[in-house]
Amino acid sequence: MESTVTTPEQLDFERCYTAVQSRDRRFDGVFYTAVRSTGIYCRPSCPARTPASRNVSFHRTAAAAQAAGYRACKRCLPDATPGSPDWDVAATVAGRAMRLIADGVVDREGVEGLATRLGYTSRHLSRLLTSELGAGPLALARTQRAQTARALVESTTLSLADVAFAAGFSSVRQFNDTMLEVYDATPSQLRGRKAPAGGQVPGAIDLRIAVRTPFRGSALLRFLADRAVPGVEVAEVRADGSGVYARTLDLPHGAGVARVELADLDGVGSSYLPLRLALDDLRDTTAALARMRALLDADADPVAVDAHLSADPVLAPLVAARPGLRVPGHVDGAEVAVRAVLGQQVTVVAARTAAARLVAAHGRPVATGVDGLTHLFPDAATVAALAPEEFRMPRARGRALVGLCAAIAAGEVALDRGPDRGDVRRSLLALPGIGPWTADYIALRALGHPDIWLPTDVGVRNALACHPGADLTPEAWAPWRSYALLHLWTSLEG
Repeated sequence: MESTVTTPEQLDFERCYTAVQSRDRRFDGVFYTAVRSTGIYCRPSCPARTPASRNVSFHRTAAAAQAAGYRACKRCLPDATPGSPDWDVAATVAGRAMRLIADGVVDREGVEGLATRLGYTSRHLSRLLTSELGAGPLALARTQRAQTARALVESTTLSLADVAFAAGFSSVRQFNDTMLEVYDATPSQLRGRKAPAGGQVPGAIDLRIAVRTPFRGSALLRFLADRAVPGVEVAEVRADGSGVYARTLDLPHGAGVARVELADLDGVGSSYLPLRLALDDLRDTTAALARMRALLDADADPVAVDAHLSADPVLAPLVAARPGLRVPGHVDGAEVAVRAVLGQQVTVVAARTAAARLVAAHGRPVATGVDGLTHLFPDAATVAALAPEEFRMPRARGRALVGLCAAIAAGEVALDRGPDRGDVRRSLLALPGIGPWTADYIALRALGHPDIWLPTDVGVRNALACHPGADLTPEAWAPWRSYALLHLWTSLEG
């Protein structure tokens, strides 16, 4: 087992140890605490007795702690935490790699595929990730598989062989060996420790999405419900603002349906949202979960965002009214891009209608068993093959839409959170008919960019008009201008 106390260039020991002493739940998923005397690693908020500082080391990822010889704590379940918000803020190579690994890219395409998406050789990428995260891509992917498998073992009635398959393991033996090494328990022991809940729907996988709190689920649900495209999305909003959002998913191995319960979650720490998946192919479990996490902005740090924006007198009352507001992401970058062009210079209702027509005419029909979910959104290649005059919009905008989809289908523009955000923006702006608003809206929702500002947006202008004479300094809202944008949009809804 490693003997160093800390890695100074990556984590500040005193700050991390203070968080552990205070059991600060805000740091769950940001770093992991390894205890030399017990051989386990924990989340910072673990309720166990605080270990002596001489016995502690800190790691940026669970994979790094495992690589150093530690096993996951059975009490605090450190792997069941939101991901680090740093990955979205800085969007470094390591952060972008973690997003792709969470989507299952290494399982599907290998390390070479991951490296190609990020624009590096596999050897250089391995060096970068090991230096910054304490583990290489194979170890990080292995930890991801173990985390998915544990969730499936403990929350479903799937056979253990099916769990191994769904989590991305190549064999049942590899699955058993990995679970024993990571959790010091066999899959059978893990299932016996926490029996799956009763009343499960046949063919469905019931999981939980970890989120940092506060979490303003009611505002997120309303945003999604207002823009829900018939056939692809359905939303049910209850009187108290909570409700259900469901949609079809076009996944690497087949179609799927995701259904998530959304509600306001208060307090500072972490909590969970119930998620139900129905998949054509169990191998898509990891990808479906990762894409729904992106949709819900589950890894955001609401405390840091709210504290920063509250310093502005215009935003302070908006933040106080809706603490924990999230920026809605998306499950498919190409779909966001198409809907962004359809929404150019028209109302939300008109954009939704245009998208519904496109789905009805060119979406792929799927049998879901869910009322209102009948199609997959047309992929980029399908839209690229259409004639511009088929769209009920100005001809130039139709050509822009077809050209954008052709570039996505050809791989000239990638919206999978792998490439550098600046490079993606430049590629988008180089396409005819794609201006700053469209490129930045795509970055906001498809790339999870936390610092997007849309000064020409009609909703932004209307919201700011409610504060005449105010000294507005959007530059001071960085690096969280995307959240300021959502507060302004949401303020118009009452």
